[in-house]
Amino acid sequence: MEAPDYEVLSVREQLFHERIRECIISTLLFATLYILCHIFLTRFKKPAEFTTVDDADATVNKIALELCTFTLAIALGAVLLLPFSIISNEVLLSLPRNYYIQWLNGSLIHGLWNLVFLFSNLSLIFLMPFAYFFTESEGFAGSRKGVLGRVYETVVMLMLLTLLVLGMVWVASAIVDNNKASRESLYDFWEYYLPYLYSCISFLGVLLLLVCTPLGLARMFSVTGKLLVKPRLLEDLEEQLYCSAFEEAALTRRICNPTSCWLPLDMELLHRQLLALQTQRVLLEKRRKASAWQRNLGYPLAMLCLLVLTGLSVLIVAIHILELLIDEAAMPRGMQGASLGQVSFSKLGSFGAVVQVVLIFYLMVSSVVGFYSSPLFRSLRPRCHDTAMTQIIGNCVCLLVLSSALPVFSRTLGLTRFDLLGDFGRFNWLGNFYIVFLYNAAFAGLTTLCLVKTFTAAVRAELIRAFGLDRLPLPVSGFPRASRKTQHQ
Repeated sequence: MEAPDYEVLSVREQLFHERIRECIISTLLFATLYILCHIFLTRFKKPAEFTTVDDADATVNKIALELCTFTLAIALGAVLLLPFSIISNEVLLSLPRNYYIQWLNGSLIHGLWNLVFLFSNLSLIFLMPFAYFFTESEGFAGSRKGVLGRVYETVVMLMLLTLLVLGMVWVASAIVDNNKASRESLYDFWEYYLPYLYSCISFLGVLLLLVCTPLGLARMFSVTGKLLVKPRLLEDLEEQLYCSAFEEAALTRRICNPTSCWLPLDMELLHRQLLALQTQRVLLEKRRKASAWQRNLGYPLAMLCLLVLTGLSVLIVAIHILELLIDEAAMPRGMQGASLGQVSFSKLGSFGAVVQVVLIFYLMVSSVVGFYSSPLFRSLRPRCHDTAMTQIIGNCVCLLVLSSALPVFSRTLGLTRFDLLGDFGRFNWLGNFYIVFLYNAAFAGLTTLCLVKTFTAAVRAELIRAFGLDRLPLPVSGFPRASRKTQHQ
């Protein structure tokens, strides 16, 4: 009987403990994201849909909400994926032999990328369609009413949808790449179908980011202006508060005594005017209570930070366009293993890595702002405690498409040198020079155009309001000219 090889056993035991440790860390990270997303969705859901008389409807909505929470947690994980990898690399470079960060290694990062890719596929292809069909189903005709009948109908609908999508992918693949090896790979569901389908979805997400991000970069100035207290050079807040209170009291008297005047009153219009005056008075009170530093320094600094971040993004993309013309290594590509802690992915070291992380988060926030500001998706904008379940599902799907395309978007624009891990780097269109070059040029051009058009108009309007020129009376030339008969008289 041969003696056991203790060295092999120790290596296997160490590998086993590393896998267990990675599973525990991944589970803790996902549980944290899941709790945060559940709190967020609870704030926006419509309570009436979860307290209905029919227990089956309430149960269906609760199950759909949990699926949406899972999907939103995966979307948040996809947003944090690239920044977490960049920061981990810099931490391992700075503290290579620290005992307390030995758990942070390339195997863990690579596993997180694979998990995000897997669950993104699962959410987009199965969970979210299941949640939508589940909320819309009523059970087959003649079947017993309840949750189980709705599950049967949803599964059948999902199977039909899966067959339809897979057939479309099969036909598209055969048309694009019509050779024997490609036709044989079409029968491999796990290794070919899902990565190819996700590649198409990711490409649509990258195109959506191309449209929404420049619009969001331009809208960030106006959104920040609404959240902060703007400075006013020639303005009397006490006078404005007095006038607002006087108008609010007058409207309140008209609403309380509608029969005091012989003219017919539009009560709905009066209520809207009163609400607008109350909102204006609250804003004026907020501006009066603001400190001088907050009123005169906070807003200009915020605008300056936004301008610097936007200009830096355009500058990095412009430099990346020149690198694409000169060096082939500037093309986005994937790597099989995460070699962390060996070399910095920024020429400026840790400071450059922090700038990359800030720019990635800034562009993601801008893309979300631009997405909800576009006329096509404005109706999806969630409302606090007044968002229907189907609208929550649509928001989760759109946010997952945007967030899962963020790593590819950031690497394609050259915002970071961190190569794509796992199946994120297997997309065929990433190796096409013309697609990558045109994408970078389109992003730089659209962002510059939106900024020049929006920022100059916003600055002009703010200067007019700051100097009080918006309260000047209309010029005489603006009135219609008197008739010839009046002039003779």
